[in-house]
Amino acid sequence: MKQLFSTFYRRLEQTNDDFERYLVHEINWSNRLIAIVGARGSGKTTLLLQHIKKEYGTQPEDVLYVSLDNIWFSNNRLYDLANEFMLNGGKILFLDEVHKYPDWSREIKNIYDDFPELKVVFTGSSMLEIFRSDADLSRRVRRYTLQGMSFREYLIYEGLLDKSQRAYTLDEVLHNHIALSRTVCYEIKPLPAFKKYLQYGYYPYYKEDLEGYYERVMQTFNTIIETDLPSVEKIDISSINRIKKLFFILSSLVPFTPNISQLSQQTGVTRVSLLNYLYYLEKANAILLLNKEASGMRQMVKPDKIYLQNTNYAYALSPDNVDIGTMRETFFFNQLQVKHQVTYTQATDFKIDNNYHFEIGGRNKGREQIQGLPNAFLALDDIETGFKNDVPLWLFGFLY
Repeated sequence: MKQLFSTFYRRLEQTNDDFERYLVHEINWSNRLIAIVGARGSGKTTLLLQHIKKEYGTQPEDVLYVSLDNIWFSNNRLYDLANEFMLNGGKILFLDEVHKYPDWSREIKNIYDDFPELKVVFTGSSMLEIFRSDADLSRRVRRYTLQGMSFREYLIYEGLLDKSQRAYTLDEVLHNHIALSRTVCYEIKPLPAFKKYLQYGYYPYYKEDLEGYYERVMQTFNTIIETDLPSVEKIDISSINRIKKLFFILSSLVPFTPNISQLSQQTGVTRVSLLNYLYYLEKANAILLLNKEASGMRQMVKPDKIYLQNTNYAYALSPDNVDIGTMRETFFFNQLQVKHQVTYTQATDFKIDNNYHFEIGGRNKGREQIQGLPNAFLALDDIETGFKNDVPLWLFGFLY
């Protein structure tokens, strides 16, 4: 265990706390069992280490962070570590990358049940099925999902906005957007930064190597499908290849109203398998599925429309063939789905929380499609400030 503490302290010292993700302030850290899931590269590890460093210093003795892909676990059990840690006065155990550890759910359940004085916080892939695992954690765990960076976070990360810039509620954006946008525009010109964000601002690791960013985005996707997915679902290599093929087919078609029979033929799978593959891609944060009504049985429902999960994917896959209209809709869907229910409607591009209608477009888009609709708005690109029900598109990037 000394080796694990040594590695932990070294990582704490190397952790930069200049920029914090939004989720760190939304987690109730007092819960006994906390799960943080999210896409690879979204910043889950950094979030944990920053929280520990801020709350417990750089060499805490009753707190331990370990990554479960550490070679130490090839010959040691997680349960035994928790037991020894608690006997030596340990109080909080932070477990990173739990999906890398076989039978993780059962051992965490046993730790929770057997050591009531011990708090456990763990992170895992967005593929992680906490509520469908072999051990029933649903009644024990508080689950949080870390999304990629919002436009607001990107501006702070770039040093363009002060870190005190708060997120806005949707109601604030819709009913006070003129004042809010003027406040931001007093500090920066948002439109040039917004165009850059659409290209490379969703994953924090873009700063490490901007030139190689798109390659890393695709490497991350491959790792999720080839490594994370098989660790969660019983799936073979041929299915993995078909899922990847499906993703690349969809990437050239989005926003796409799916013909399931045609897609089944193109990918060489049954209808049921295809719907499951779409669900896997959604769980992998590769695509967004738009339905008339939100459903917990996503695998069994044909989506009404399919989008890439974020705009950076479009630039990574085909930078010379990016459609700006598609990027606007993708950005809006991506940012709104974090805290709101986004559904399909034939009347407008999107319906939010079964209440608000939205049409997405450029600055010259007409109001014909929202005429006569209650609670209807235009989310418009290429404007700094709006007017009445015309809201700047970039401002929807301040919702988290």
